[in-house]
Amino acid sequence: MTTQTKQSKNIADIIKVLHGGVDFYQEASAKLSSVKLKSVFEEMIDNKQEAIDALQPCATNEQGENEYDSDCCVEIRKLYTHLIAKLSLNKAHTYVNQLEEVEDKVLDLIDKALSEKPTEPCLTILHSVRTGAQTMHDEMKAYQKATA
Repeated sequence: MTTQTKQSKNIADIIKVLHGGVDFYQEASAKLSSVKLKSVFEEMIDNKQEAIDALQPCATNEQGENEYDSDCCVEIRKLYTHLIAKLSLNKAHTYVNQLEEVEDKVLDLIDKALSEKPTEPCLTILHSVRTGAQTMHDEMKAYQKATA
């Protein structure tokens, strides 16, 4: 497997998790009543969409097409969260806790892609996306503690 193929797969994997994250935040926003969390979730959705848009050229350049799929692990986590939230007395914490896990996965995948030594345009984009992803992770971590 060539480095470019690995890069492409890593970037495609990031995009899949970001797509799954967008859907998950949208679902969480619909399930919760907190105006503050809804606002935070909308910000997360916007930031994830911007990251997807920034990364698509790298995936397209390597794969020959845009990546539109969602990560199956995020989909399973979303289903699990929906079920657990039905039983939970603290739905906000349940959703925030699981969304923070998605943020962890995004950071891990970006770090993996960066370790593959991507080409210069993608390297710059990945560093920028990583900075935004770290900010989102830190924000969700703070909400995780606040909703506990």
